[in-house]
Amino acid sequence: MIEEISIRDLGVIGRATLPLGPGFTAVTGETGAGKTMVVTALGLLLGQRAESGVVRSGSPQAVVDGRWLVPADGPVVERVAEAGGDVDDGELLLSRVVSAEGRSRAIVGGRAAPIGVLGDLADHLVVVHGQSEQIRLKSASAQRAAVDAHGGAPLAAAAASYRSAYDAWLAARAELDEITRDRDARRAEADALREAITEIEGVAPVAGELDELDAAAERLSNAEDLRLAAGLAHEILSTEAVDGTRDVLGLVDEARRQIDRVAPHDPALAPIAELLTEVSVQVSETSSRLSSYLGGLDGDAAGDLEAVQTRRADLNGLVRRHGPTLDDAIRLLDDGSRRLLELDGDDDRLTQLDDEVREFRAEAETRAARLTELRRASGADLSEGVSAELGALAMTGAEIVVEVSPRDDLGTSGADVVSLLLKPHPGSEPRPLGKGASGGELSRVMLALEVVMAGSSDVPTFVFDEVDAGVGGSAAIEIGRRLAELADRAQVIVVTHLAQVAAFATNHLRVVKDASGEVTASSVQQLDGDERVAEMARLLSGLPDSTSGLDHARELLDLARERADTRS
Repeated sequence: MIEEISIRDLGVIGRATLPLGPGFTAVTGETGAGKTMVVTALGLLLGQRAESGVVRSGSPQAVVDGRWLVPADGPVVERVAEAGGDVDDGELLLSRVVSAEGRSRAIVGGRAAPIGVLGDLADHLVVVHGQSEQIRLKSASAQRAAVDAHGGAPLAAAAASYRSAYDAWLAARAELDEITRDRDARRAEADALREAITEIEGVAPVAGELDELDAAAERLSNAEDLRLAAGLAHEILSTEAVDGTRDVLGLVDEARRQIDRVAPHDPALAPIAELLTEVSVQVSETSSRLSSYLGGLDGDAAGDLEAVQTRRADLNGLVRRHGPTLDDAIRLLDDGSRRLLELDGDDDRLTQLDDEVREFRAEAETRAARLTELRRASGADLSEGVSAELGALAMTGAEIVVEVSPRDDLGTSGADVVSLLLKPHPGSEPRPLGKGASGGELSRVMLALEVVMAGSSDVPTFVFDEVDAGVGGSAAIEIGRRLAELADRAQVIVVTHLAQVAAFATNHLRVVKDASGEVTASSVQQLDGDERVAEMARLLSGLPDSTSGLDHARELLDLARERADTRS
């Protein structure tokens, strides 16, 4: 329940506080005074979109604060806690700030929170009805939603159960359609994979093999130059020529012997002798390696080169067809084999999916039939209750007919179409609400729906924005009476221009304005006694001090009190 709403610099309202509380609150005021800003302010607290145009001209920002009383163990407290806020002794504070540039921020339970948190709380705090809801009531989805809501938990469970089966059927059918539609392409893909895998398996490439072959081809292509150079180097290092030319190893050994002979005479020659010894060892090792290298050079290098070039050609062929690298071709062997198993299983999968589609469809139809059954029962009960309410709202003989008819195929909401039809008087043909119901009739139908459904609703507050549009006289009195009865079970806030409705309020607020300055400043007054009588007279005749208007206002207030005493 809303205890209080404070508004600052919103629209034409400079600063105002609305004391609300339990029961039936009526909000009245002159045209342009800002009555609808009350609903706008509430909408901002409930997470609706904020426009920069709602900020009062010349002000940097608009601020709306709301104070709610909520159950200590309900979903509201849980969601506020998730957002990091607090509910202190059942009191929840919500705030919304909108800057002149259109930026917006929210505060939930004392903590800054995303605007979406306000939207999450809205469903548990307030139901708002206005002209837009009357328009929405003409839509098939809104009418179905009303019937489903009236059906309560059993119908909600049946709808969820149906949707689960429906989604499973859609998923299986989509996969079946995809495989069937792409069957030729998938078969071609399988054939291409099979051919590629056979080719790659025939070549049997090894990671890094192509680089090794490139190096081998380079070596074998230059084998003769390599042999001549290595042989000459070996001779220079360790083979004495026939012409008496001494090799490097012999020369180094001779130098070492000369140094060793005189080294005892000068210690400075000892390191040099050691270096010559190391040089001798290194020359000997190098000569040995050259000898091994020469021994490893195959005399049939031409045959080896041909084999290497053939292998390189095979591998490069794989790279061209399945590359861009040899690793990609090797990877295709693994990935392609798995994909081929999947594609080769299409026939089995098609058979399985055919069975699943039939089974899921049958299950969805069974659950849809149960959903339709519950909707018809809910519709019949709703029709009876709303028709009775319409009689009390000066639409004697009018009936609401809930029609649950089959649709061409299963849909997201079931196998039926729900329509609310209005039968304005006995003997007339029922007609769709969207094709003939006047604004006044829609107002009363919507109110009747809300009164009937309020008993099963957990929402503690109902807000009606000029729900009495297009209504007057005795019908307006009955609307006021039914709103008062609804207020016996929930908090009711009504923005109205009719005295017949406002007379039944237990809390009457007037939005007043003054014309000082360029911008109209409005505020809110809580009315009682003569002030309330004067406001009622203004609503009736436009003259707050008209004698006949005042008399009529008192008469209406007396009538409302009598009806209230009768209810109690």
